[in-house]
Amino acid sequence: MKLRRLTSILAAILAGAILLLCGCADVGEHSETFYAMDTVMTITAYGKNAEAGTSAAREEILEKDKLWSVTNENSTLYALNHGASAADADTLALISYALDISEKTGGALDPTVYPILTAWGFTTDENRVPDDEELSRLLENVGYERVTVSENEVRLPEGMMLDLGAVAKGRASDLAAELLRENGVSSAIINLGGNVYALGKKPDGSDWRIGIKDPESEKSVGVLSLSDRAVVTSGSYERCFTAPDGTVYGHIIDPKTGYPVNNELLSATMIAADGTLCDALSTAMFVMGSEAAESYWRENGGFDMILITKNHELILTEGVEKNFALLEKNYTVSILKKAIQ
Repeated sequence: MKLRRLTSILAAILAGAILLLCGCADVGEHSETFYAMDTVMTITAYGKNAEAGTSAAREEILEKDKLWSVTNENSTLYALNHGASAADADTLALISYALDISEKTGGALDPTVYPILTAWGFTTDENRVPDDEELSRLLENVGYERVTVSENEVRLPEGMMLDLGAVAKGRASDLAAELLRENGVSSAIINLGGNVYALGKKPDGSDWRIGIKDPESEKSVGVLSLSDRAVVTSGSYERCFTAPDGTVYGHIIDPKTGYPVNNELLSATMIAADGTLCDALSTAMFVMGSEAAESYWRENGGFDMILITKNHELILTEGVEKNFALLEKNYTVSILKKAIQ
């Protein structure tokens, strides 16, 4: 099963939602590739301090993986899910952040859906379709608002479990960017299994070019040019399975129903300076659907987004309009403005 799991992860990354189109020359380049947080990660930095910076970033991510892994029996998160309450400051902060986004999005992001993910087999690769009775029973233990976080402990009701998968890689990218800067690196690409952080500009002074994947092919539907920004995409096509009746089920669960999300969206991409925010909102906006996502963006701001619908429409917020180039002719583009036209 481990081999199957790793093979599927590598395939997902090779066909990932975000494609790096760097084209960088070797200017004191150093790259680290490693496995953490259930995916393959690569950090590539440029300049004389590239090796020190990437090494420090890698070690930090590996340490955080030891804390936030939901399956590692020695992790803080595993202990919390099995009766412990004490937690380190970093884990407490990340849980608090996830719960805050849960509240702001009306539960579209909910870190307590882990038992339902397991029931569908998305954590084990043993996929199955739970019946309504099983899902109804599991939903009794879903509800972010019942998690209590205090100064040094987390309280979970009996039967409830947390999964930080929707925020952990985002926080890891922020920490990696911070360590790279502290080590004197001003140009780097952090690719944590498709969660991308473009640090600074390319060595030649130009913006990084990040390809946004067409959810229905192996091509890029368009290209973003940017610097000092995180880019994170969520979509059910990234991990899914086909049931015996031919129904395709994706891995992003609607916390209200217990079923995989099935709305008008194919993918939701978030762009911001804050990688943790992008990670959390990419899931939440995908669950909410385009209309609610648009309303949330207008009311809250602080990020840009690209929504791809099943009708082959790309909905771009105005902040990235000038930074995006469409490549696929079978898609239309509409621009979302802060003030409703």
